Amino acid sequence: MLCFKRLCFIALLRLGAVASESLDNPTGWGLFASDARDRFGDTIGGIGSAIALEGKSWKRKKDKGEAYEGILYGLPDRGWNTQGTQNTQSRIHKFRISLEIVESSLANPAKANVQLKCLDTILLTGPDGTPMTGLDADVTGYFSYKGFPDLPVATFTGDGFGNDGPGGSRISLDAEGLVLGKDGTFWISDEYGPYIYQFDRRGKMIKAIKPPDALLPLRNSSVSFNAASPPIYNPGIKTVPEAPETGRANNQGLEALTSSPGGEFLYALLQSAAMQDGGDKSSTRRNTRLLRYRTSAKKIEYDAEYVVQLPLTPSGKVAGQSEIHFISQSQLLVLARDSGAGHGQKESESKYRNADIIDISGATNIKGKEYDSFDGAVASRNGELKPEIKPDCTARGSPQDAGLLNEKWESFALAPVAEEFQTKGEGRQYYLISFSDNDFITQNGLSISSFWRCALANKTGAGYINNGQQRYSDESGFNSDTQVLVFKVRLPRDADPLL
Repeated sequence: MLCFKRLCFIALLRLGAVASESLDNPTGWGLFASDARDRFGDTIGGIGSAIALEGKSWKRKKDKGEAYEGILYGLPDRGWNTQGTQNTQSRIHKFRISLEIVESSLANPAKANVQLKCLDTILLTGPDGTPMTGLDADVTGYFSYKGFPDLPVATFTGDGFGNDGPGGSRISLDAEGLVLGKDGTFWISDEYGPYIYQFDRRGKMIKAIKPPDALLPLRNSSVSFNAASPPIYNPGIKTVPEAPETGRANNQGLEALTSSPGGEFLYALLQSAAMQDGGDKSSTRRNTRLLRYRTSAKKIEYDAEYVVQLPLTPSGKVAGQSEIHFISQSQLLVLARDSGAGHGQKESESKYRNADIIDISGATNIKGKEYDSFDGAVASRNGELKPEIKPDCTARGSPQDAGLLNEKWESFALAPVAEEFQTKGEGRQYYLISFSDNDFITQNGLSISSFWRCALANKTGAGYINNGQQRYSDESGFNSDTQVLVFKVRLPRDADPLL
């Protein structure tokens, strides 16, 4: 079994100083305005939750040297929720991304050379066409549709934003992982369920994959999709008990999703360990689970399950994972990071933000009743892995820090480097693209990156929700633009990552 050197993802970097000795070459950075709005009038935010590059669209620009453009999709999570969840309809944004490689160094940083233009926004609906919502799911209850498993439901009062309205119920979605289907569909992984959903090109749900019972959250011995994230109009409401007894921890669901290039397999990774595997503490939630599904058959098949051991920070806390990307049948790129540090946070210095290559070729396939039942555990409550289970092999080195970047880096995309710009070495080079998740944080006032606009001009700098009808300013006092970083990286010789 081979383990490859870790790619130090974001090490000792500030925006404008695109360089890292751990990567082959500095390549690029850019910003997308925190106050940009989509065609429905809502603030564009959270697009770093997941990104997906439309592979065939990536082209080198003629007569432009090392310059490219392509189509990239960005997936917001549940909307602006730093002060409570609200009834924002789930959606996907379509962008044109441009990259032009320029000379730069830490001493002479380059100007932004990554640009984004929003082209379209696709609203997501349930199987019956009803809009989906970012509101937290109810503690009890679910929606039932023919041919679908029981789905998380959010019941709201008024309009779900704190205003008058008739109330209602919608399917809850905290979207975190994104894969583009070969047939124009979208696969999205979710934190509430934690489920995997498939949507058609217009945004209507056409399939839902329920995970093994061991990952379904239980309260009082019943499935409870709630994540203890109260709505903005009733912030004092309490979930009792707050944490599930077993299954995914609150806001620690299927954070990451990827597929093999041909679309034969889907891979989904839980953000951190399930509750019964040590998931109730930041120091014991290391042993998380990777699910693999075969999607080439008429019926989706649950194919395999592996334990992935997440890295530890110097303080002994587990660095939860935020994204995965297919490299080969046995290897995946995993983005692991700490939290609570970066722009807009109390702490400015992050201790762990890395892209680790994991190898599952020698790992135990734990798929089966013993580990997948409601009380099935792969580790003790103290996070000690059962001796009969062999986890992934992960290549990583010592933790690195990152200065004044945004807190949440949650997305990966890989794009090919043109043949004439490949340099000699073991394996081919690719552009590794990552977006930050800005949590829709914006204020009244002009954004520092107002050059990047989308669809509707928004000269006030304010945030907008509820189809552009309602303004907000995040209580943090910050404008947090979406940050984009691009690195040229070299992957193992047998890598075949292009989706």
